[in-house]
Amino acid sequence: MTASTPQQRKKILVVSAHPEPRSLNASLTAFAVEHLRTAGHEVRVSDLYAMKWKATADADDFPDDVVDGRLEVMAASERATLAGRLSPDVAAEQEKVRWSDAVILQFPMWWFSAPAILKGWIDRVFTCGFGYGPAVPPPYGQGPLAGRRALLSVTVGARETSFSDRGVHGRLADVLHPVQHGLFWFTGMAPLEPFAVYGSNAVPVERFEAARREYARRLDGLFTDEPVPFRSLTGGDYDHDMRLLPGVEAPGTSGPDLHLLPRG
Repeated sequence: MTASTPQQRKKILVVSAHPEPRSLNASLTAFAVEHLRTAGHEVRVSDLYAMKWKATADADDFPDDVVDGRLEVMAASERATLAGRLSPDVAAEQEKVRWSDAVILQFPMWWFSAPAILKGWIDRVFTCGFGYGPAVPPPYGQGPLAGRRALLSVTVGARETSFSDRGVHGRLADVLHPVQHGLFWFTGMAPLEPFAVYGSNAVPVERFEAARREYARRLDGLFTDEPVPFRSLTGGDYDHDMRLLPGVEAPGTSGPDLHLLPRG
């Protein structure tokens, strides 16, 4: 990877979620950080397990909220966000996201999802008034975090063929749709195709080296690769009830593919 010019230099946040510092995920995190910094980019890392990140959103996230009665998380988070009164750990992570030009999430797929500690980071950091809400631009393409790139880097214990169109687990893009579409695109970030290392419970040296080469290629394209072509909510493809209008999808598409713009 060639070094970036000052105009090309970017700021990248890497969020890592694995409890073992000698794990494949930790190795991929370290590789990404070194590769990006060697290219001249600025990188920050949130190692959630090392940080002892609190995974549950609760009233402690809004320490100065004075509303009596039951906790309504969305309303409380919006009040605290707009007033600058979130707990310091949440505020610090929001500052990192604001600072960034791209966000990389590195995690092992556990039970077809992200580890609880990473889900907790998402729940607590992307508050109403920060990642979504009535006081910010509309979701799905024009959200408050628009202009940023986003990449998922995941390790998967199963073989790649089991995450295919006829695989027992379904396509990886479908399994990761809640994060790709429901977090990244919802808040305005442009998600790239995920990077995955399959069969991650036992990775021979030669396959790990091949994975590193492919990951380097993906990191090199972090700001130049075409993002996933999700439809914008305001692009005229949805009706007032947020349902896709008839006939705008490519023939034969279903499920998450309905929300992709046809290529070509």
